[in-house]
Amino acid sequence: MSEKAIEFLQEWITEKVQVRPAPAGIEREAEILAKQCAAQAAEAGVAIEDIEEEVGDLEELMTTKLEDAVEAEEKSKGG
Repeated sequence: MSEKAIEFLQEWITEKVQVRPAPAGIEREAEILAKQCAAQAAEAGVAIEDIEEEVGDLEELMTTKLEDAVEAEEKSKGG
């Protein structure tokens, strides 16, 4: 993956992937985030193919990142 693609994806995930109040909706949220990321990557001149070549399916990555955020939130609350 190009350096530009890596930087774009890391910044985008940090900015956009956050804990949502309804963890049961993670898959739907991941779908939305993946579409938003692909659109914004295109606007930034980053080919989605470059991103997915490195990380695989973007929706699966967003699902994982959302699940990680939920888990981290639960740990920070002592649960």
